[in-house]
Amino acid sequence: MSVNEILQELPKLSPEDRHLIRQELDEHFVDDFEETPEMLAAIDEGLRSLKEEGSIPIEQVIEEMKTWNFKSS
Repeated sequence: MSVNEILQELPKLSPEDRHLIRQELDEHFVDDFEETPEMLAAIDEGLRSLKEEGSIPIEQVIEEMKTWNFKSS
């Protein structure tokens, strides 16, 4: 199964199952990501945007994530 196929299936899962998947990923890959000032600024901006502008559909998030660059250690 490809990453795109997995991402397409995630919205079909229950919130509880999505939470369990998130926990598993966090436990296995927590050390693979290095916090950067840019990452923290993006998180702050996302939280500000959520407060002021509301949320966006998950499909839009998935499409935008395809353009993100992740730096692993």
